[in-house]
Amino acid sequence: MWYLYLIECRNGAFYAGITTDVNRRYEQHRNGKGARYTRANPPRKLLGSRQYADRSTASKAEYAIKQLPRGQKLRFLMACD
Repeated sequence: MWYLYLIECRNGAFYAGITTDVNRRYEQHRNGKGARYTRANPPRKLLGSRQYADRSTASKAEYAIKQLPRGQKLRFLMACD
């Protein structure tokens, strides 16, 4: 299974990514071993995740959430298919 996850960074921005292990990936971001963006803007908290059957579907969801305005990102993450 693949997961789309959403992190709130210390600068107030949301960061979205995909992974097969949300807890491991979040710890990588917290420890400065994640994406370049979260190294410069450390995470404040993990807002949630959503499960997908494969990487392709998760990648499409990641692209879709990144196109949304900030106010709609949490709703997208929490919406049921």
